[in-house]
Amino acid sequence: MTPDTVLIVEDEPKLASLLADYLRQAGFAPHCVSDGLEVIDTVKHLQPSAVLLDLMLPGKDGITLCRELRAFSNVPILMVTALVEEVDRLLGLELGADDYICKPFSPREVVSRVKAVLRRSRQTAEPAAAGLILDEHRLEVRLEQNTVALTAVEFQLLKRLAAEPGRIFSREQLMAHMYNDHRVVSDRTIDSHIKKLRKKLAETWPGKEFIHSVYGAGYRFDANGESTGT
Repeated sequence: MTPDTVLIVEDEPKLASLLADYLRQAGFAPHCVSDGLEVIDTVKHLQPSAVLLDLMLPGKDGITLCRELRAFSNVPILMVTALVEEVDRLLGLELGADDYICKPFSPREVVSRVKAVLRRSRQTAEPAAAGLILDEHRLEVRLEQNTVALTAVEFQLLKRLAAEPGRIFSREQLMAHMYNDHRVVSDRTIDSHIKKLRKKLAETWPGKEFIHSVYGAGYRFDANGESTGT
């Protein structure tokens, strides 16, 4: 089994090395980055199972990075900082951090926290209709040993549709589910996301068609993946 990769974003070399040693002993594959400007590209390339993200970093701070990571990934994020004020803790969690570790800390505690976050994240990888497995933290859908990566919007669309197979969702209903900040989004935006989602699913599972368009009404999910040629 391939070990889970943990990205350590820490600009103190000794601390980063110490954390890496403990994580390695616990069976993880640690990878260290010291500059905030390198984090986004590293996450996209490395696809880590979890990120230990220091708040104070050169180049770009942890709060900004957490916000940017959540724009395209649900990778579990554990924020690490010496700032213990409640406002910092709440801000980090509201931006999508999964846990918050305050310095000074025990490396063993960090390892335990990483394990706990990964357990929680894997519990969210739940079966959906048609045998699809939706992994929200990895933004992936799996079926019959095949996996396809989705964008955050594509994942939420599939999750909503698959939750009620056969139900026809109007574009307005899907928009209300996707964008809770009341932004103005056109029908064509939803259609574009659906088109890309259907293409990804079709390329991964040829012959199956999970999402069907219903003329003048919207979209529905077919639990059997039967093709209608629409």
